[in-house]
Amino acid sequence: MQTEMHDPSSPATVIEPDRGRPGPEDGMALCLSGGGYRAMLFHLGALWRLNEAGRLPSLKRISSVSGGSIIAGVLGLNWSSLAFDAGGVGRRFESAVVRPIRSLAGRTIDLPAIIIGALLPGTVPVRLAAAYRRCLFGDATLQDLPDDPPRFVINATNVQSGALWRFMKPYMRDYRVGEVRNPRIPLALAVAASSAFPPVLSPVRLRLRASDFSPPDRGEDLHTKPYTTDVILTDGGVYDNLGLETAWKRYRTILVSDGGSGLCAEPEPKNDWARHALRVYDLTDNQVRSLRKRQVVYSLRAGKRAGAYWGIGSDITDYRLQDSLPCPAEKTRRLAAIPTRLKKLESGLQERLINWGYAICDAALRRHLDPALPAPAEFPYPSAERI
Repeated sequence: MQTEMHDPSSPATVIEPDRGRPGPEDGMALCLSGGGYRAMLFHLGALWRLNEAGRLPSLKRISSVSGGSIIAGVLGLNWSSLAFDAGGVGRRFESAVVRPIRSLAGRTIDLPAIIIGALLPGTVPVRLAAAYRRCLFGDATLQDLPDDPPRFVINATNVQSGALWRFMKPYMRDYRVGEVRNPRIPLALAVAASSAFPPVLSPVRLRLRASDFSPPDRGEDLHTKPYTTDVILTDGGVYDNLGLETAWKRYRTILVSDGGSGLCAEPEPKNDWARHALRVYDLTDNQVRSLRKRQVVYSLRAGKRAGAYWGIGSDITDYRLQDSLPCPAEKTRRLAAIPTRLKKLESGLQERLINWGYAICDAALRRHLDPALPAPAEFPYPSAERI
């Protein structure tokens, strides 16, 4: 009998180690998509609402890619500082998570990394990791993430194997290459690999020793040099642009925060290789993201899974709540169209993105997960210009 994991309508890919495994277990996981600073701030608003609702301590797993991995890394590194009360609300959420994320969003880090990486010794991804280290993570490694739960999974794409490379505290692995236990990779480097947007910020190269890997025990067909010594990674969104795979296969209740922008028509696409490649990448990303989104929403509506999906391109009226926060679609569409960059955003725009993530997450939670959850009285930034 076919298990749900092997359902062809599932948005997660079946790989060899999955075969014969039972379906997902009870528990709730959160997926944070890619999308640069736009997604990072949108997710910040969603996390703000989840925290107010007392849901963060209930999460078993937080799986992220690209821009989502920036805020996941900050949340994970500062988890012990959140000071959860008896209701599961982190009383220090603003100081531990909001402030460092907003500080980073006030700086441009992608263009300096590209220019300095091109002109001086050191690659562009190394410069990007250095910026993350200076602004957010210091000398923290994967071992500074919290013990489970929740387990933080920072996802990148292995260019060599074509599979997902997962950074976690207990191990990092690629199901074809193998597993390194208790990795001490810098957190800044893991986030840089997850957000190594091609072609300009990619690839990130991990120099490892073959002896770092555990002996193969799951039929890893690429457990050999150079796969085990010179690992070449790119943006996690290339493989899984919703950060869905490692959560969907494991847990029955799934929350998906999608900060990916929709694709706009471009009457005169650029002909130079860099901008043409970027446009083609956006086309591919948009199609894969749309397919995964449809499959997630279908599974939730069909009752195959519990949980909720919300996206930066969603229309809040679709959730059919009489008391949702006011978010006119013509304004939220402009927020969804912000370019996928690691480029400075002015304070008012940051606040509107956070407000939008907060409001649409609230609508999704109350419509699909917890109808008894009280409606919020106002936005996190009520004095900001409305969405």
